[in-house]
Amino acid sequence: MDKLDNTKVSYNIFQDWKANSGSVSSKFVMVFYRIASWTRSKTILTILFFWYLIFYIVYIEWISGIQISLFAKIGKGFRIENGRGTSIDSEAEFGVNCTIRQLTIVGRKKLIDNTFSGAPKIGDNVDIGVNAIIIGNIQIGNNVVIGAGAVITKNVSDNSVMVGNPAKLLKKVYDFPAFEDSERKIDDEDTSVSLLDRV
Repeated sequence: MDKLDNTKVSYNIFQDWKANSGSVSSKFVMVFYRIASWTRSKTILTILFFWYLIFYIVYIEWISGIQISLFAKIGKGFRIENGRGTSIDSEAEFGVNCTIRQLTIVGRKKLIDNTFSGAPKIGDNVDIGVNAIIIGNIQIGNNVVIGAGAVITKNVSDNSVMVGNPAKLLKKVYDFPAFEDSERKIDDEDTSVSLLDRV
């Protein structure tokens, strides 16, 4: 998993911009997130740019309706497809080239003793469908597709397609990230095509 490196914030912004080429709002959400995350990474920057962090919370959470914690670790090429109603916890981690959609929750789970678990750690090239819920101290592998409305509370291995509530393995897919059919060939650089189209 390629975690966010705050020293390469401009590179991450460029990769996110490219991944969200079809959505102006998603581009700006990710730009604001990258800058806010970088600002929050050092005490002196937090003090100097506290006004920006307030702006981030107001714009992202109140106006755009997307809750992405400043402490979440998100790899480059993160794609948001209509992310309204989505919530990403402060302890969540994403690898590179992940896609998320609206009404999706990635967060901690409340335990029997009223404490909270850790948050999910999600691998590279993971495509998450609408209204998916991914909670708990779990690991999601690389090249995973999570279907719309799926509820994930257990670890998921690489190259899996998960559907349902509770989520079950639909099938294994081994041709990521390329797939060729009679109409087109999808390659690594074609971020406009969802992994859901490849299974």
